[in-house]
Amino acid sequence: MRPIFVRVIRVLDWPTYDGWLWIDGYELAGNGDAVARRSLFVMPAGLIWSDPPAPAARRPTTRTPVRRGPVKVG
Repeated sequence: MRPIFVRVIRVLDWPTYDGWLWIDGYELAGNGDAVARRSLFVMPAGLIWSDPPAPAARRPTTRTPVRRGPVKVG
């Protein structure tokens, strides 16, 4: 077994055993990107809440200036 990180979307209101619940969420890759949607049957007492992985640093986009001036029509 290996643990997975999950971003919880909601707790489902499905009938279950006492002390258990169904959750919907996204499994996260090491860089924090969602890779799969999951419905999990879990015991909340067994969950480990950790800080979410830091999002990957994004490079600033550079814009190419638009040439402006008179336009020939016709």
